[in-house]
Amino acid sequence: MRIISLCPSNTELLAYLGVIDDVIGVDDYSDWPNLDHCKRLGPDLSIDIDAVEELNPDLILASLSVPGMERNVEELAKRGLPFITLNPQSLVDIAEDLRTVGKAIGQKEKGEELSQHFLVYIHQYKIITSSVEQKPSLYWEWWPKPVFTPGGINWLTEVSELAGGRNSFSDVEQANIQTDWETVRQKNPDHICMAWVGVQTKKMKPSLLKKREGWLSIKAIKQQNVHVLEEEYYCRPSPRLLIGLKKLAPLIHPTLFPSFDGKDPLLDRD
Repeated sequence: MRIISLCPSNTELLAYLGVIDDVIGVDDYSDWPNLDHCKRLGPDLSIDIDAVEELNPDLILASLSVPGMERNVEELAKRGLPFITLNPQSLVDIAEDLRTVGKAIGQKEKGEELSQHFLVYIHQYKIITSSVEQKPSLYWEWWPKPVFTPGGINWLTEVSELAGGRNSFSDVEQANIQTDWETVRQKNPDHICMAWVGVQTKKMKPSLLKKREGWLSIKAIKQQNVHVLEEEYYCRPSPRLLIGLKKLAPLIHPTLFPSFDGKDPLLDRD
């Protein structure tokens, strides 16, 4: 089967389903797993649809997970190309996407199995954190200026809760929010999670937070609870969010969860 993926989270779904060798083209931002054999088709918001068509794919995985991707979907439909569109906003959506894509590519049983393991893993965290009475607040910084952060309709609100915390902006019923430094300061979060979209951790400087007006008074900074996190584990709606959860939980509740061991809950099962 000749498969094309138009965004990183879709590419990662295909990797979990074990068909990465069948992927012939991907967007420019897909970076896991090894994709050297794939043709690059441009940024996910402006895919070269001519190049997609030339590859003569059997199936294209499109997405609406980021505003602006509608253009890709419209053009695929206009040309009559074979595609399915995913739009995950929650962890349950991701589990369902494993089933949907598995069925579409002839891997129905594997999709069902992975989806079930994904949901069981989430449930285990729900049980552990259900007894947590004091749930610290987490401010997620997706971008520093202008400030973008996930709202209540977002997988990171769920990840925060599963880790025994709460998203500082969970009361805003949006998937993502543009806010400002003063509003964040007023929220006074217990933890700051820096996961800048498209930026490697080594290029992020948490020391810059202290230079923002009034931020030295924020609890997270005073208590040294600033975490520089990998964008690929938190900013993409794929099964790799479980790695992010596994890494985040001991940072928030070190006595409740073991230290992160670097293993993937779905791929490194015993």
